[in-house]
Amino acid sequence: MRAIKHILLTATTIGLFISCRQEAKQDVVEDKGPEMAVSSTGYPIEAVDIRNVKLKDEFWLPIIERVQNKTIEYAIEKCEEEGRFDNFLIAGGEMQGTVRGEMPFDDTDVYKIIEGASNSLISSPNPQLEKLMDSLVSIIKVGQEKDGYLTTWRTIDPANPPAEWVEVKNGERWESLFMSHELYNAGHLFEAAVVHYKATGKRNFLDIAIKNADLMVETFGDGEGKIAAVPGHQIIETGLIKLYQITRKEEYLKLSRYFLDNRGNPENHELFGPYSQDHVPVVDQDEVVGHAVRAVYMYAAMTDIAAIEKDTAYLKAVNALWDNMVNKKMYVTGGIGALHEGEAFGENYELPNLTAYNETCAAIGDVYWNHRLHNLTGDVKYFDVIERTLYNGLISGLSLDGQKFFYPNALESDGVYKFNQGACTRKDWFDCSCCPTNVIRFIPAMPGLIYSKKGNTIYANLYASNEARVELEEQDVLVTQDTSYPWDGKVKLTVKPEEAGEFTIKLRIPGWARNEVLPGNLYHYASQMEENNVVSVNGEKVEAAEEDGYFTITRTWESGDVVTLDFPMEVRKVIANPLVEEDKGEMSLEYGPIVYAVEEIDNKNSFDHIQLTANEEFKVVMQPELLGGVNTISNEILNAIPYYTWSNRGIGKMKVWLPTEGN
Repeated sequence: MRAIKHILLTATTIGLFISCRQEAKQDVVEDKGPEMAVSSTGYPIEAVDIRNVKLKDEFWLPIIERVQNKTIEYAIEKCEEEGRFDNFLIAGGEMQGTVRGEMPFDDTDVYKIIEGASNSLISSPNPQLEKLMDSLVSIIKVGQEKDGYLTTWRTIDPANPPAEWVEVKNGERWESLFMSHELYNAGHLFEAAVVHYKATGKRNFLDIAIKNADLMVETFGDGEGKIAAVPGHQIIETGLIKLYQITRKEEYLKLSRYFLDNRGNPENHELFGPYSQDHVPVVDQDEVVGHAVRAVYMYAAMTDIAAIEKDTAYLKAVNALWDNMVNKKMYVTGGIGALHEGEAFGENYELPNLTAYNETCAAIGDVYWNHRLHNLTGDVKYFDVIERTLYNGLISGLSLDGQKFFYPNALESDGVYKFNQGACTRKDWFDCSCCPTNVIRFIPAMPGLIYSKKGNTIYANLYASNEARVELEEQDVLVTQDTSYPWDGKVKLTVKPEEAGEFTIKLRIPGWARNEVLPGNLYHYASQMEENNVVSVNGEKVEAAEEDGYFTITRTWESGDVVTLDFPMEVRKVIANPLVEEDKGEMSLEYGPIVYAVEEIDNKNSFDHIQLTANEEFKVVMQPELLGGVNTISNEILNAIPYYTWSNRGIGKMKVWLPTEGN
């Protein structure tokens, strides 16, 4: 990567990087010790690791390579410009200065970059990138205090936090957990360190995380000398669980559960309220409220506890929360968190379009949560949400050049309206840069969503050209997928077991191909698609039942067996539940899993007058030179592009929901 040449442009900082790397060199060389034992995750279904899935897909591979080759480097340069690395060096006394940046969670941008780069290393080994990660880890180590504490702004100047909304009384640790993000910082540290360890086998970053986690165990909980508290911004819970899973330290799991069990407990701490999902105990929550990113990170941790400890109360709560979100608070793009104020869920059915927030981080967190729920249950509905979010409200957060971003993902633009972090145009960076770096950590790991396994069953969850090795209970199976999905619905899977044998393949039938926009009744198609989905084996149509959203085929498979799927596609009109006031008298357009938008640049003379009629016909055309190569939808009334590609050609108007004739 060219980033090695560009990173840390000042001579002073370059020297510090070199010296830090030299000081850490012995640790890096010797820390490839015995593998840590991995304890059970508690989930009956297991994702096929990204190291065993090699993408060759014309849709997803360019997105992933864009992040690997452009966005990671770009983010590192931005972090250098804005002092993210300097803060660790200043905290450790290796550099003079005051806190750089404006957010108390700026440290996490560095952690998320390492996590994304580590995911990249798992699937695409790169010695230069690995050396760069060692340098970044060395910088982080400088900023860690002797007892393991690691939040640079507080170490540098505890009485003057970078954000005015962080209350400071005495300049002590942990005194403002509602907004100090000390525990949030730790959570991203833990998550990144675990991925880095899995990618490299090195303990240099993992040991930093363990030292910090041990401090957390010593500091928080019930007992003499410990602090009774919960984090203001959740994610330490999932981070602790991931550390537990590779270290077997029960204390980490117990502390994670402690933080969850004591939310909404006024005897434990002064409650933060609904904004932080700290208004009632988590097992009593049945409506998604407050800051959407905090919420889905917490729900993911609750699902982990439900899986690991077989906790039925936690499972009942996450089921109720999921039902509320999908049935009453989710956008047609899969976006969540409707309100600018508090980056929060709104009331039931409150889904504004122009002012929609739909933070990119929230979409990412929602995918993490739904993936866990699928691993727990195998229910197809969770991947229906994942697919809709992935192809629409998540990748919309990254520009086609990999160097501009959406923080909110609105469903309408007048070309003028702006609010915190922008709305009508992509930005090259943000003071609060959580979304760009979250995209970096997520996108390289996307291939891990494609397949799952349980015993002698393979789940094909998503469709993208790839070659994967799936380790079943009785043998390994090589699965090759060839498809132009999402642009058409034809998929070919070639199955090559080590030897002929019986096992099961469950092929997900996408929600849109089952005439479901999303699970539940928040949206529905204006008409049902009449063509049938077809599955064939070795050229012969199979009468496999469409059972619970899957084609399930159990047979004696032989090397070279070919499964073909045909999910017919047509332009679909979507209607929202009438309780969604914002979308009354309007419809949106879809083709396959892709939500479409009309953008002013393609409809210069008609944008403000576009109306859908009852029986119009549409033309779907692949335009390889447009927006990286997309299917467009057009007729004499409109030209529509995939929603995720909007705002890549300048500022202008855009709509997802279009008025119907007579409204």
